[in-house]
Amino acid sequence: MTGVRIDKWLWAARFFKTRALASKACDLGRILSNGTEAKPAREVRVGDMLRVRNEGGEFDIEVLQLSDMRGPAAVAQALYRETDASKEARLRLAEERKAMQQYVPLPARRPSKRDRRRIIRFRGDA
Repeated sequence: MTGVRIDKWLWAARFFKTRALASKACDLGRILSNGTEAKPAREVRVGDMLRVRNEGGEFDIEVLQLSDMRGPAAVAQALYRETDASKEARLRLAEERKAMQQYVPLPARRPSKRDRRRIIRFRGDA
């Protein structure tokens, strides 16, 4: 195997829960392959450098192995190697988020039924 579709590889490497989500991330420009935006059908090869942005953060990774089948997490982690700079940046961002939680005031009590209805109306859910 010389190459695999990037959406299949991202799904197999467990960056996204479904292949459709991986494909959508490619379409939205959240996946960069060797510095260029990647379409879902782009082939990924061993040695490629990818930048993946998902809900877990931003990852700079090097492709070590190819796979188009999703397997256990231990196997998925062997498919790539994350750069040290990427790991440090994600840890720093997590610490900043954790520190910001100290400044968020906690509500004095649980919302009443009337308050919940107002919250739902404000959010536009109903």
